[in-house]
Amino acid sequence: QVQLVESGGGLVQAGGSLRLSCAASGTIFSISYMGWYRQVPGKQRELVATITSGGTTNYLDSVKGRFTISRDNAKNTVYLHMTTLKPDDTGVYYCNKVDRGYPWGQGTQVTVSS
Repeated sequence: QVQLVESGGGLVQAGGSLRLSCAASGTIFSISYMGWYRQVPGKQRELVATITSGGTTNYLDSVKGRFTISRDNAKNTVYLHMTTLKPDDTGVYYCNKVDRGYPWGQGTQVTVSS
C-alpha cells in the first residue's frame, strides 16, 4: 500500500522559514502529480502548491514568491520550502497526489506566531 509520511513542521515566528518533507512508499512516485495541502480548523483542505512529474510547479496566490515545492524522485520525496511565513500560513500540511488518490498521511503541524 501507498504510505505518505510528512515531517518538518514546527513553531516559528512570523518571517521565519521551514522546510517540509513528504516521503512516499509503495508507489511509482516519479510519475505522480503531487501537491502540498493545508488544513485549518473549520475550513476545507486547500491545495497550496503542486509539482508535475517533470518539475513544473504551481502555487496558491497567497504563497507565491514565498513557498517553493520541489521533488527528489530518487528519494521518493517531495519538499515544501516555506519562507517569510505569516500567521495565516498556520495549519496542518499534508502531501498527496493532486487528485487526492493516495491515503492521507498524518500531516505535519505548522504554527506561525505573530
